[in-house]
Amino acid sequence: MRIAMIGTGYVGLVSGACFSEFGIDVACVDKDATKIARLKAGKIPIYEPGLEELIERNAAAGRLAFGRSHAEPEPRHLLRAQALQDRLHSAVPPRASARARP
Repeated sequence: MRIAMIGTGYVGLVSGACFSEFGIDVACVDKDATKIARLKAGKIPIYEPGLEELIERNAAAGRLAFGRSHAEPEPRHLLRAQALQDRLHSAVPPRASARARP
C-alpha cells in the first residue's frame, strides 16, 4: 500500500510517520519548500515523543519520503500513489469558518 499525505503539520507528519512504521510507503507533501528541506535534512518542526526516531528510521528504510509537489520526481511513493489513487486526505476547515472556532 502507498499513501500520499498532503500537509506536514501535526496530523500529516505524525500520521505519515506512524503509517510508515507499519511498513506502508508514505509520501508527505507540503507546499512550504523550507519545511520540506528541513524534513529532508532530519529537522522535525514539531515535538511528539518518539517522532524523530520514527521519521529517521523510516526515511532511512525508504518507507517515508518528503516532497513539495506531485510534479517532483521525488518522492517515488507519491507518483505511485497518484497513479493508483491510494490517498489519504485530512480535511481541516479554514480558519475563517465558524466550525474552526472553539
